Amino acid sequence: MTEAKDVTNKLWDMANRLRGTMDANEYRNYILGFMFYRYLSEYQEAHLIKEELVEPKQGQSVNDAYVEAASGDDLNDYLEAIADSLGYAIEPQYTWASIMDKVHNNKIAASDYQDMIDSFNHNLNLNKHAKVDFTGVFNDMNLSNDRLGKSTAARAKALTETIDLIDGVNYKDDNGKDILGNIYMYLISKFARNAGKGAGEFFTPQQVSEVLAKLVAINVSQEITRPTVYDFACGSGSLLLKVARQFPGKTVIYHGQELNTSTYNLARMNLMMNGVRYVNMDLRNADTLEMDWPDGVDTQGVDHPRSFDMVVANPPYSARWDNSDKKLKDPRFKEYGALAPKTKADYAFLLHGLYHLKSTGTMAIVLPHGVLFRGAKEAKIRKALLEKNQIDAVIGLPANLFYSTGIPTVVLILKKNKQTRDVLFIDSSKYFEKGKNQNVLRQSDIQKIIDTYRDRKDVDKYAHVATMDEIKENDFNLNIPRYVDTFEPEPPVDLGEVTKELKETQEKINKNESELLSMMKELTSKDQKVQNDLDEFIQMLENEVKRNG
Repeated sequence: MTEAKDVTNKLWDMANRLRGTMDANEYRNYILGFMFYRYLSEYQEAHLIKEELVEPKQGQSVNDAYVEAASGDDLNDYLEAIADSLGYAIEPQYTWASIMDKVHNNKIAASDYQDMIDSFNHNLNLNKHAKVDFTGVFNDMNLSNDRLGKSTAARAKALTETIDLIDGVNYKDDNGKDILGNIYMYLISKFARNAGKGAGEFFTPQQVSEVLAKLVAINVSQEITRPTVYDFACGSGSLLLKVARQFPGKTVIYHGQELNTSTYNLARMNLMMNGVRYVNMDLRNADTLEMDWPDGVDTQGVDHPRSFDMVVANPPYSARWDNSDKKLKDPRFKEYGALAPKTKADYAFLLHGLYHLKSTGTMAIVLPHGVLFRGAKEAKIRKALLEKNQIDAVIGLPANLFYSTGIPTVVLILKKNKQTRDVLFIDSSKYFEKGKNQNVLRQSDIQKIIDTYRDRKDVDKYAHVATMDEIKENDFNLNIPRYVDTFEPEPPVDLGEVTKELKETQEKINKNESELLSMMKELTSKDQKVQNDLDEFIQMLENEVKRNG
Protein backbone atom coordinates (compact mmCIF):
# COMPACT_ATOMS: atom_id res chain seq x y z
CA MET A 1 0.00 0.00 0.00
CA THR A 2 2.88 2.36 0.81
CA GLU A 3 4.45 1.76 -2.60
CA ALA A 4 1.12 2.36 -4.34
CA LYS A 5 0.78 5.63 -2.45
CA ASP A 6 4.32 6.70 -3.44
CA VAL A 7 3.63 5.92 -7.12
CA THR A 8 0.37 7.86 -6.90
CA ASN A 9 2.05 10.93 -5.40
CA LYS A 10 4.67 10.99 -8.16
CA LEU A 11 2.02 10.54 -10.83
CA TRP A 12 -0.07 13.31 -9.28
CA ASP A 13 2.84 15.76 -9.20
CA MET A 14 3.78 15.06 -12.82
CA ALA A 15 0.17 15.26 -13.96
CA ASN A 16 -0.21 18.67 -12.34
CA ARG A 17 2.74 19.92 -14.33
CA LEU A 18 1.25 18.60 -17.57
CA ARG A 19 -2.33 19.83 -17.26
CA GLY A 20 -1.42 23.49 -17.79
CA THR A 21 -4.44 25.74 -17.28
CA MET A 22 -6.94 22.88 -17.19
CA ASP A 23 -8.74 22.34 -13.90
CA ALA A 24 -7.41 19.26 -12.08
CA ASN A 25 -10.84 17.65 -11.88
CA GLU A 26 -11.33 18.01 -15.61
CA TYR A 27 -7.86 16.61 -16.28
CA ARG A 28 -8.92 13.69 -14.08
CA ASN A 29 -10.97 12.34 -16.98
CA TYR A 30 -7.86 12.00 -19.17
CA ILE A 31 -5.54 10.56 -16.52
CA LEU A 32 -8.03 7.97 -15.26
CA GLY A 33 -9.45 7.28 -18.73
CA PHE A 34 -6.08 6.54 -20.33
CA MET A 35 -5.03 4.47 -17.31
CA PHE A 36 -8.15 2.39 -17.82
CA TYR A 37 -7.48 2.00 -21.54
CA ARG A 38 -3.95 0.81 -20.81
CA TYR A 39 -5.33 -1.66 -18.26
CA LEU A 40 -7.87 -3.08 -20.74
CA SER A 41 -5.23 -3.41 -23.42
CA GLU A 42 -2.72 -5.18 -21.17
CA TYR A 43 -5.46 -7.37 -19.70
CA GLN A 44 -6.32 -8.38 -23.27
CA GLU A 45 -2.65 -9.23 -23.88
CA ALA A 46 -2.63 -11.52 -20.85
CA HIS A 47 -5.84 -13.14 -22.12
CA LEU A 48 -4.31 -13.79 -25.54
CA ILE A 49 -1.44 -15.71 -23.93
CA LYS A 50 -3.59 -17.53 -21.38
CA GLU A 51 -6.02 -18.77 -24.00
CA GLU A 52 -3.18 -19.46 -26.48
CA LEU A 53 -4.78 -17.22 -29.08
CA VAL A 54 -1.30 -16.01 -30.03
CA GLU A 55 2.09 -17.73 -29.72
CA PRO A 56 4.95 -15.19 -29.75
CA LYS A 57 8.12 -16.34 -31.48
CA GLN A 58 11.50 -16.18 -29.78
CA GLY A 59 12.15 -12.53 -28.88
CA GLN A 60 8.75 -11.40 -30.20
CA SER A 61 6.41 -9.36 -27.99
CA VAL A 62 2.84 -10.43 -27.37
CA ASN A 63 1.60 -7.34 -29.17
CA ASP A 64 3.72 -7.98 -32.26
CA ALA A 65 2.44 -11.56 -32.35
CA TYR A 66 -1.14 -10.24 -32.10
CA VAL A 67 -0.56 -7.70 -34.88
CA GLU A 68 0.82 -10.46 -37.06
CA ALA A 69 -1.88 -13.05 -36.32
CA ALA A 70 -4.99 -10.86 -36.25
CA SER A 71 -4.73 -9.47 -39.73
CA GLY A 72 -6.73 -9.66 -42.93
CA ASP A 73 -9.67 -12.06 -42.86
CA ASP A 74 -8.62 -13.41 -39.43
CA LEU A 75 -9.10 -10.07 -37.67
CA ASN A 76 -12.86 -10.43 -37.07
CA ASP A 77 -12.44 -13.96 -35.74
CA TYR A 78 -9.92 -12.72 -33.18
CA LEU A 79 -12.05 -9.75 -32.15
CA GLU A 80 -15.15 -11.91 -31.74
CA ALA A 81 -13.27 -14.47 -29.63
CA ILE A 82 -11.79 -11.75 -27.40
CA ALA A 83 -15.09 -9.89 -26.98
CA ASP A 84 -16.91 -13.11 -26.16
CA SER A 85 -14.66 -13.61 -23.13
CA LEU A 86 -13.72 -10.08 -22.06
CA GLY A 87 -16.79 -8.13 -23.16
CA TYR A 88 -14.64 -5.82 -25.30
CA ALA A 89 -11.97 -6.17 -27.96
CA ILE A 90 -9.11 -3.85 -28.98
CA GLU A 91 -7.82 -4.06 -32.52
CA PRO A 92 -4.07 -4.64 -33.05
CA GLN A 93 -3.38 -1.12 -34.34
CA TYR A 94 -5.06 0.46 -31.29
CA THR A 95 -3.56 -1.57 -28.47
CA TRP A 96 -1.65 0.42 -25.88
CA ALA A 97 1.63 -1.06 -27.12
CA SER A 98 0.85 -0.06 -30.73
CA ILE A 99 -0.11 3.48 -29.72
CA MET A 100 3.07 3.84 -27.62
CA ASP A 101 5.12 2.55 -30.56
CA LYS A 102 3.74 5.42 -32.63
CA VAL A 103 4.52 7.86 -29.83
CA HIS A 104 8.11 6.70 -29.53
CA ASN A 105 8.57 6.94 -33.32
CA ASN A 106 6.93 10.38 -33.52
CA LYS A 107 4.19 9.04 -35.79
CA ILE A 108 1.23 9.80 -33.51
CA ALA A 109 -1.50 12.26 -34.52
CA ALA A 110 -4.46 13.68 -32.60
CA SER A 111 -6.79 11.67 -34.85
CA ASP A 112 -5.17 8.44 -33.67
CA TYR A 113 -6.54 8.96 -30.16
CA GLN A 114 -10.05 9.55 -31.44
CA ASP A 115 -9.79 6.57 -33.78
CA MET A 116 -8.77 4.22 -30.98
CA ILE A 117 -11.77 5.26 -28.85
CA ASP A 118 -14.13 5.02 -31.83
CA SER A 119 -12.79 1.57 -32.66
CA PHE A 120 -13.22 0.43 -29.06
CA ASN A 121 -16.84 1.62 -29.02
CA HIS A 122 -17.60 0.01 -32.40
CA ASN A 123 -16.32 -3.40 -31.23
CA LEU A 124 -18.70 -3.38 -28.25
CA ASN A 125 -21.32 -4.58 -30.70
CA LEU A 126 -19.54 -7.94 -30.71
CA ASN A 127 -20.90 -8.81 -27.23
CA LYS A 128 -24.42 -7.54 -26.61
CA HIS A 129 -24.43 -8.83 -23.02
CA ALA A 130 -21.43 -6.71 -22.05
CA LYS A 131 -22.37 -3.63 -24.03
CA VAL A 132 -24.10 -1.88 -21.13
CA ASP A 133 -21.00 -2.31 -18.96
CA PHE A 134 -18.62 -0.61 -21.39
CA THR A 135 -20.70 1.77 -23.53
CA GLY A 136 -19.76 5.41 -22.98
CA VAL A 137 -17.05 4.65 -20.45
CA PHE A 138 -14.64 6.99 -22.28
CA ASN A 139 -17.20 9.71 -23.06
CA ASP A 140 -15.69 12.14 -20.54
CA MET A 141 -12.41 12.20 -22.45
CA ASN A 142 -13.17 15.11 -24.77
CA LEU A 143 -10.26 14.73 -27.17
CA SER A 144 -11.10 17.95 -29.03
CA ASN A 145 -11.26 20.04 -25.86
CA ASP A 146 -9.57 23.37 -26.61
CA ARG A 147 -8.28 23.50 -23.03
CA LEU A 148 -5.94 20.70 -24.09
CA GLY A 149 -4.63 23.10 -26.74
CA LYS A 150 -5.94 25.64 -29.21
CA SER A 151 -4.66 23.76 -32.25
CA THR A 152 -4.79 20.11 -33.31
CA ALA A 153 -1.02 19.88 -32.92
CA ALA A 154 -1.16 21.35 -29.41
CA ARG A 155 -3.90 18.91 -28.36
CA ALA A 156 -1.95 15.98 -29.80
CA LYS A 157 1.11 17.11 -27.80
CA ALA A 158 -0.89 17.35 -24.57
CA LEU A 159 -2.50 13.93 -25.06
CA THR A 160 0.83 12.35 -26.01
CA GLU A 161 2.54 13.74 -22.91
CA THR A 162 -0.31 12.38 -20.80
CA ILE A 163 -0.20 8.82 -22.14
CA ASP A 164 3.59 8.86 -22.05
CA LEU A 165 3.34 9.71 -18.36
CA ILE A 166 0.87 6.87 -17.76
CA ASP A 167 3.04 4.45 -19.72
CA GLY A 168 5.84 5.10 -17.25
CA VAL A 169 3.78 4.03 -14.25
CA ASN A 170 4.87 0.69 -12.79
CA TYR A 171 1.71 -1.26 -11.98
CA LYS A 172 3.56 -3.82 -9.85
CA ASP A 173 5.49 -3.49 -6.59
CA ASP A 174 8.99 -4.81 -5.89
CA ASN A 175 7.56 -8.28 -5.21
CA GLY A 176 5.70 -8.38 -8.53
CA LYS A 177 2.30 -7.87 -6.91
CA ASP A 178 -0.25 -5.91 -8.95
CA ILE A 179 -0.90 -2.55 -7.23
CA LEU A 180 -2.85 -0.94 -10.07
CA GLY A 181 -6.16 -1.03 -8.18
CA ASN A 182 -4.63 0.69 -5.17
CA ILE A 183 -2.99 3.35 -7.35
CA TYR A 184 -6.32 4.04 -9.00
CA MET A 185 -8.10 4.34 -5.63
CA TYR A 186 -5.43 6.70 -4.30
CA LEU A 187 -5.72 8.85 -7.42
CA ILE A 188 -9.48 9.10 -7.01
CA SER A 189 -8.89 10.14 -3.40
CA LYS A 190 -6.41 12.80 -4.54
CA PHE A 191 -8.90 14.26 -7.00
CA ALA A 192 -11.58 14.21 -4.30
CA ARG A 193 -9.35 16.14 -1.91
CA ASN A 194 -8.58 18.64 -4.64
CA ALA A 195 -12.27 19.09 -5.45
CA GLY A 196 -13.11 19.97 -1.83
CA LYS A 197 -16.82 20.34 -1.24
CA GLY A 198 -17.57 19.18 -4.77
CA ALA A 199 -16.15 15.75 -3.98
CA GLY A 200 -19.08 14.50 -1.96
CA GLU A 201 -20.79 13.27 -5.09
CA PHE A 202 -18.17 10.67 -5.89
CA PHE A 203 -16.03 9.81 -2.90
CA THR A 204 -16.48 8.47 0.62
CA PRO A 205 -13.25 8.68 2.69
CA GLN A 206 -11.66 5.25 2.91
CA GLN A 207 -11.80 4.99 6.70
CA VAL A 208 -15.56 5.72 6.69
CA SER A 209 -16.03 3.16 3.91
CA GLU A 210 -14.15 0.66 6.03
CA VAL A 211 -16.52 1.22 8.96
CA LEU A 212 -19.59 0.65 6.77
CA ALA A 213 -18.04 -2.37 5.04
CA LYS A 214 -17.07 -4.12 8.28
CA LEU A 215 -20.47 -3.43 9.86
CA VAL A 216 -22.51 -4.97 7.03
CA ALA A 217 -20.14 -7.92 6.61
CA ILE A 218 -20.29 -9.06 10.25
CA ASN A 219 -23.51 -11.05 9.96
CA VAL A 220 -23.13 -12.47 6.43
CA SER A 221 -23.29 -16.24 6.66
CA GLN A 222 -20.09 -18.11 5.78
CA GLU A 223 -22.28 -20.45 3.73
CA ILE A 224 -22.95 -17.69 1.19
CA THR A 225 -20.36 -18.25 -1.53
CA ARG A 226 -21.32 -15.28 -3.72
CA PRO A 227 -22.35 -12.43 -1.40
CA THR A 228 -24.30 -9.59 -3.03
CA VAL A 229 -23.84 -5.90 -2.22
CA TYR A 230 -25.84 -2.88 -3.40
CA ASP A 231 -24.95 0.82 -3.23
CA PHE A 232 -27.74 2.97 -4.65
CA ALA A 233 -25.59 6.14 -4.66
CA CYS A 234 -22.34 4.41 -5.54
CA GLY A 235 -20.19 7.38 -6.62
CA SER A 236 -16.78 6.09 -7.70
CA GLY A 237 -17.55 2.57 -6.46
CA SER A 238 -14.90 2.68 -3.73
CA LEU A 239 -17.38 1.75 -1.00
CA LEU A 240 -18.46 -1.34 -2.97
CA LEU A 241 -14.83 -2.41 -3.24
CA LYS A 242 -14.28 -1.94 0.50
CA VAL A 243 -17.19 -4.30 1.17
CA ALA A 244 -15.78 -6.90 -1.20
CA ARG A 245 -12.43 -6.85 0.60
CA GLN A 246 -14.17 -8.25 3.67
CA PHE A 247 -14.64 -11.52 1.75
CA PRO A 248 -11.21 -12.71 0.61
CA GLY A 249 -11.41 -15.75 -1.62
CA LYS A 250 -15.09 -15.23 -2.45
CA THR A 251 -16.70 -13.80 -5.56
CA VAL A 252 -18.73 -10.73 -4.62
CA ILE A 253 -21.54 -9.61 -6.94
CA TYR A 254 -21.67 -5.81 -7.21
CA HIS A 255 -24.77 -3.72 -7.86
CA GLY A 256 -24.89 0.06 -7.93
CA GLN A 257 -26.64 3.09 -9.29
CA GLU A 258 -25.28 6.61 -9.78
CA LEU A 259 -26.98 9.77 -11.03
CA ASN A 260 -23.93 11.68 -12.29
CA THR A 261 -22.80 10.24 -15.63
CA SER A 262 -19.12 11.11 -15.24
CA THR A 263 -19.07 9.56 -11.79
CA TYR A 264 -20.88 6.48 -13.10
CA ASN A 265 -18.14 6.08 -15.72
CA LEU A 266 -15.54 6.46 -12.98
CA ALA A 267 -17.22 3.72 -10.93
CA ARG A 268 -17.18 1.26 -13.82
CA MET A 269 -13.50 1.92 -14.45
CA ASN A 270 -12.64 1.73 -10.75
CA LEU A 271 -14.28 -1.66 -10.26
CA MET A 272 -12.68 -3.20 -13.35
CA MET A 273 -9.26 -1.73 -12.54
CA ASN A 274 -9.58 -3.50 -9.19
CA GLY A 275 -10.10 -6.84 -10.90
CA VAL A 276 -13.90 -7.02 -11.04
CA ARG A 277 -15.12 -8.82 -14.17
CA TYR A 278 -18.02 -7.24 -16.01
CA VAL A 279 -20.14 -10.36 -15.45
CA ASN A 280 -19.93 -9.80 -11.68
CA MET A 281 -21.03 -6.16 -11.69
CA ASP A 282 -24.18 -4.36 -12.69
CA LEU A 283 -24.00 -0.58 -12.43
CA ARG A 284 -26.66 1.80 -13.72
CA ASN A 285 -26.74 5.53 -14.50
CA ALA A 286 -30.04 6.97 -13.24
CA ASP A 287 -31.89 8.77 -10.44
CA THR A 288 -32.36 6.13 -7.74
CA LEU A 289 -35.45 7.71 -6.18
CA GLU A 290 -37.19 8.20 -9.54
CA MET A 291 -36.10 4.98 -11.25
CA ASP A 292 -36.21 2.17 -8.74
CA TRP A 293 -33.54 -0.32 -9.58
CA PRO A 294 -32.83 -3.19 -9.29
CA ASP A 295 -36.29 -4.38 -10.23
CA GLY A 296 -37.80 -6.45 -12.97
CA VAL A 297 -35.72 -7.88 -15.80
CA ASP A 298 -32.16 -6.84 -16.60
CA THR A 299 -30.55 -6.29 -20.01
CA GLN A 300 -29.74 -9.98 -20.32
CA GLY A 301 -33.37 -11.00 -19.90
CA VAL A 302 -32.77 -12.39 -16.41
CA ASP A 303 -35.02 -11.68 -13.45
CA HIS A 304 -33.02 -9.43 -11.16
CA PRO A 305 -32.91 -10.15 -7.43
CA ARG A 306 -35.01 -7.64 -5.56
CA SER A 307 -32.86 -7.86 -2.47
CA PHE A 308 -29.24 -8.16 -1.40
CA ASP A 309 -27.12 -9.53 1.42
CA MET A 310 -25.68 -6.08 2.08
CA VAL A 311 -26.77 -2.53 1.30
CA VAL A 312 -24.37 0.38 1.87
CA ALA A 313 -24.71 4.04 1.01
CA ASN A 314 -23.42 7.55 1.59
CA PRO A 315 -26.14 9.46 -0.31
CA PRO A 316 -26.27 13.25 -0.76
CA TYR A 317 -27.43 14.77 2.52
CA SER A 318 -30.77 16.58 2.73
CA ALA A 319 -31.21 16.56 -1.04
CA ARG A 320 -34.36 17.76 -2.77
CA TRP A 321 -36.65 15.19 -4.38
CA ASP A 322 -40.13 14.86 -5.85
CA ASN A 323 -42.29 13.68 -2.95
CA SER A 324 -45.61 13.85 -4.80
CA ASP A 325 -48.46 11.93 -3.14
CA LYS A 326 -48.40 9.25 -5.84
CA LYS A 327 -45.21 7.95 -4.25
CA LEU A 328 -47.25 6.92 -1.20
CA LYS A 329 -48.24 3.91 -3.32
CA ASP A 330 -44.61 3.08 -4.07
CA PRO A 331 -43.78 -0.25 -2.36
CA ARG A 332 -40.57 1.29 -1.04
CA PHE A 333 -42.41 3.91 1.02
CA LYS A 334 -46.05 2.92 1.49
CA GLU A 335 -45.58 0.90 4.69
CA TYR A 336 -44.18 3.86 6.61
CA GLY A 337 -47.16 6.20 6.45
CA ALA A 338 -45.35 9.30 5.16
CA LEU A 339 -42.87 10.53 2.58
CA ALA A 340 -39.60 12.28 3.35
CA PRO A 341 -39.88 16.09 3.05
CA LYS A 342 -39.34 17.64 -0.37
CA THR A 343 -36.14 19.38 0.79
CA LYS A 344 -34.75 16.44 2.79
CA ALA A 345 -34.64 13.12 0.91
CA ASP A 346 -32.63 11.37 3.65
CA TYR A 347 -35.41 8.97 4.67
CA ALA A 348 -36.38 8.38 1.04
CA PHE A 349 -32.87 7.04 0.39
CA LEU A 350 -32.95 5.00 3.58
CA LEU A 351 -36.28 3.36 2.76
CA HIS A 352 -35.18 2.65 -0.80
CA GLY A 353 -32.13 0.77 0.48
CA LEU A 354 -34.10 -1.06 3.16
CA TYR A 355 -36.64 -2.22 0.57
CA HIS A 356 -33.86 -3.97 -1.36
CA LEU A 357 -32.31 -5.62 1.69
CA LYS A 358 -32.69 -9.37 2.16
CA SER A 359 -34.53 -10.56 5.25
CA THR A 360 -31.19 -11.89 6.53
CA GLY A 361 -29.14 -8.90 5.39
CA THR A 362 -27.63 -5.80 6.97
CA MET A 363 -27.75 -2.21 5.74
CA ALA A 364 -25.43 0.68 6.72
CA ILE A 365 -26.12 4.24 5.61
CA VAL A 366 -24.44 7.56 6.46
CA LEU A 367 -26.82 10.48 7.08
CA PRO A 368 -26.89 13.85 8.87
CA HIS A 369 -27.85 13.85 12.57
CA GLY A 370 -31.16 15.54 11.78
CA VAL A 371 -32.71 12.18 10.86
CA LEU A 372 -32.47 11.22 14.54
CA PHE A 373 -34.68 13.98 15.91
CA ARG A 374 -36.42 16.05 13.23
CA GLY A 375 -40.19 16.09 13.57
CA ALA A 376 -43.26 16.04 11.30
CA LYS A 377 -43.11 13.42 8.50
CA GLU A 378 -39.61 12.30 9.41
CA ALA A 379 -40.74 11.60 12.97
CA LYS A 380 -43.56 9.46 11.62
CA ILE A 381 -41.18 7.42 9.43
CA ARG A 382 -38.70 7.08 12.28
CA LYS A 383 -41.43 5.83 14.63
CA ALA A 384 -42.60 3.28 12.03
CA LEU A 385 -39.06 1.98 11.58
CA LEU A 386 -38.69 1.55 15.34
CA GLU A 387 -42.07 -0.11 15.75
CA LYS A 388 -41.15 -2.53 12.96
CA ASN A 389 -37.91 -3.17 14.89
CA GLN A 390 -35.77 -2.37 11.84
CA ILE A 391 -33.22 0.05 13.36
CA ASP A 392 -30.39 -1.99 14.79
CA ALA A 393 -27.79 0.64 15.74
CA VAL A 394 -27.11 4.38 15.72
CA ILE A 395 -23.43 5.33 15.50
CA GLY A 396 -22.31 8.95 15.81
CA LEU A 397 -19.16 9.80 13.82
CA PRO A 398 -16.76 12.73 14.38
CA ALA A 399 -17.24 16.02 12.54
CA ASN A 400 -15.21 16.99 9.47
CA LEU A 401 -14.52 13.51 8.12
CA PHE A 402 -15.85 14.26 4.62
CA TYR A 403 -14.60 16.53 1.84
CA SER A 404 -18.14 17.70 1.07
CA THR A 405 -19.21 18.84 4.55
CA GLY A 406 -17.79 19.55 7.98
CA ILE A 407 -20.88 18.45 9.91
CA PRO A 408 -20.85 15.38 12.15
CA THR A 409 -22.70 12.44 10.63
CA VAL A 410 -24.40 9.29 11.85
CA VAL A 411 -24.33 5.70 10.61
CA LEU A 412 -27.66 3.90 10.84
CA ILE A 413 -27.60 0.10 10.81
CA LEU A 414 -30.85 -1.53 9.71
CA LYS A 415 -32.16 -5.10 9.57
CA LYS A 416 -35.49 -6.64 8.69
CA ASN A 417 -35.46 -9.53 11.15
CA LYS A 418 -33.75 -8.51 14.38
CA GLN A 419 -33.52 -10.97 17.24
CA THR A 420 -33.81 -8.33 19.99
CA ARG A 421 -36.12 -5.36 20.48
CA ASP A 422 -33.53 -2.74 21.35
CA VAL A 423 -31.22 -0.24 19.67
CA LEU A 424 -27.48 0.08 20.20
CA PHE A 425 -26.23 3.67 20.48
CA ILE A 426 -22.52 4.41 19.98
CA ASP A 427 -20.98 7.86 20.38
CA SER A 428 -17.62 7.76 18.61
CA SER A 429 -17.63 11.50 17.89
CA LYS A 430 -14.58 12.16 20.09
CA TYR A 431 -12.42 9.35 18.76
CA PHE A 432 -10.37 10.56 15.80
CA GLU A 433 -7.09 12.13 14.75
CA LYS A 434 -7.26 15.79 13.86
CA GLY A 435 -6.03 16.49 10.34
CA LYS A 436 -5.02 19.66 8.54
CA ASN A 437 -8.15 19.75 6.36
CA GLN A 438 -10.17 16.69 7.38
CA ASN A 439 -10.25 14.63 10.53
CA VAL A 440 -9.32 10.96 10.24
CA LEU A 441 -10.55 7.79 11.90
CA ARG A 442 -7.59 5.76 13.11
CA GLN A 443 -7.59 1.97 12.92
CA SER A 444 -8.06 1.87 16.70
CA ASP A 445 -11.14 4.12 16.36
CA ILE A 446 -12.60 1.88 13.64
CA GLN A 447 -11.92 -1.28 15.62
CA LYS A 448 -13.54 0.20 18.74
CA ILE A 449 -16.74 0.81 16.76
CA ILE A 450 -16.73 -2.71 15.27
CA ASP A 451 -15.97 -4.45 18.58
CA THR A 452 -18.66 -2.46 20.38
CA TYR A 453 -21.24 -3.24 17.70
CA ARG A 454 -20.35 -6.94 17.80
CA ASP A 455 -20.42 -7.15 21.63
CA ARG A 456 -23.65 -5.11 21.91
CA LYS A 457 -23.05 -4.09 25.53
CA ASP A 458 -23.02 -0.82 27.44
CA VAL A 459 -19.66 0.96 27.47
CA ASP A 460 -19.27 3.86 29.89
CA LYS A 461 -19.49 7.21 28.09
CA TYR A 462 -19.35 5.43 24.69
CA ALA A 463 -22.25 3.03 24.10
CA HIS A 464 -25.67 2.07 25.45
CA VAL A 465 -28.17 -0.62 24.49
CA ALA A 466 -31.53 1.13 24.80
CA THR A 467 -34.74 -0.81 25.29
CA MET A 468 -37.80 0.04 23.27
CA ASP A 469 -39.40 1.40 26.47
CA GLU A 470 -36.55 3.91 26.83
CA ILE A 471 -36.99 4.99 23.24
CA LYS A 472 -40.75 5.39 23.71
CA GLU A 473 -40.11 7.50 26.81
CA ASN A 474 -38.03 9.77 24.58
CA ASP A 475 -40.94 10.00 22.12
CA PHE A 476 -38.96 7.99 19.52
CA ASN A 477 -36.26 10.66 19.42
CA LEU A 478 -32.92 8.97 18.67
CA ASN A 479 -30.60 11.86 19.46
CA ILE A 480 -27.50 10.11 20.81
CA PRO A 481 -26.90 12.29 23.93
CA ARG A 482 -30.29 11.11 25.25
CA TYR A 483 -28.88 7.60 25.53
CA VAL A 484 -25.09 7.93 25.88
CA ASP A 485 -23.92 10.24 28.66
CA THR A 486 -20.48 11.54 27.72
CA PHE A 487 -20.43 14.31 30.35
CA GLU A 488 -17.07 14.63 32.07
CA PRO A 489 -17.30 16.45 35.46
CA GLU A 490 -14.84 19.28 36.05
CA PRO A 491 -12.13 18.41 38.59
CA PRO A 492 -12.68 20.02 42.06
CA VAL A 493 -11.09 23.44 42.55
CA ASP A 494 -8.38 23.70 45.22
CA LEU A 495 -9.11 27.16 46.70
CA GLY A 496 -5.85 27.13 48.67
CA GLU A 497 -3.85 26.54 45.48
CA VAL A 498 -5.80 29.23 43.63
CA THR A 499 -5.14 31.75 46.46
CA LYS A 500 -1.46 30.90 46.40
CA GLU A 501 -1.29 31.41 42.60
CA LEU A 502 -3.11 34.76 42.87
CA LYS A 503 -0.67 35.97 45.55
CA GLU A 504 2.33 34.94 43.44
CA THR A 505 0.88 36.68 40.40
CA GLN A 506 0.29 39.92 42.36
CA GLU A 507 3.85 39.86 43.69
CA LYS A 508 5.15 39.58 40.10
CA ILE A 509 2.96 42.52 39.04
CA ASN A 510 4.26 44.65 41.94
CA LYS A 511 7.86 43.78 41.12
CA ASN A 512 7.36 44.65 37.43
CA GLU A 513 5.71 47.98 38.34
CA SER A 514 8.64 48.91 40.61
CA GLU A 515 11.17 48.07 37.91
CA LEU A 516 9.21 50.06 35.36
CA LEU A 517 9.05 53.09 37.72
CA SER A 518 12.82 53.03 38.21
CA MET A 519 13.40 53.01 34.46
CA MET A 520 10.86 55.79 33.86
CA LYS A 521 12.58 58.11 36.39
CA GLU A 522 15.77 57.93 34.33
CA LEU A 523 14.00 59.30 31.25
CA THR A 524 14.14 63.03 30.39
CA SER A 525 13.10 65.21 27.45
CA LYS A 526 14.15 68.64 26.16
CA ASP A 527 10.55 69.19 25.04
CA GLN A 528 8.84 70.71 28.09
CA LYS A 529 5.38 69.38 27.12
CA VAL A 530 6.68 65.84 26.72
CA GLN A 531 8.58 66.19 30.03
CA ASN A 532 5.41 67.37 31.80
CA ASP A 533 3.45 64.38 30.45
CA LEU A 534 6.26 62.05 31.50
CA ASP A 535 6.36 63.51 35.03
CA GLU A 536 2.60 63.11 35.30
CA PHE A 537 2.74 59.44 34.23
CA ILE A 538 5.64 58.74 36.65
CA GLN A 539 3.66 60.29 39.52
CA MET A 540 0.61 58.13 38.67
CA LEU A 541 2.74 55.00 38.50
CA GLU A 542 4.44 55.89 41.79
CA ASN A 543 1.06 56.25 43.51
CA GLU A 544 0.02 52.83 42.13
CA VAL A 545 3.19 51.19 43.47
CA LYS A 546 2.62 52.74 46.94
CA ARG A 547 -1.01 51.53 46.89
CA ASN A 548 0.11 47.96 46.17
CA GLY A 549 2.63 48.10 49.03
